[in-house]
Amino acid sequence: ETTKDLAKALAKQCIVFNCQEGMDYIMVGKFFKGLAMAGAWACFDEFNRINIEVLSVIAQQLLTINQAIVNKLERFIFEGVEISLNPENASFITMNPGYAGRTELPDNLK
Repeated sequence: ETTKDLAKALAKQCIVFNCQEGMDYIMVGKFFKGLAMAGAWACFDEFNRINIEVLSVIAQQLLTINQAIVNKLERFIFEGVEISLNPENASFITMNPGYAGRTELPDNLK
């Protein structure tokens, strides 16, 4: 709720996404593509419900977007497609560690 409230105060679009075990990197990649292009924010609720293998790929996807922002690129290649970049995009996560069925974050996401 804090992320949503901050986004609202800053007049930013914020999408809350409830993560589940069945999510794959292709679906999340499409989501990131939209965020990067629109400059929107997303809050991934219960992020550590996603399988560890998928989390590892997601980390690389986030790194690609972050590097494009740091390098002040207007366009960049994401998942094999050239897209425009709105550097105001952001991704936030919530986690509930210790619950049954929850995954530890891979090192490249810490």
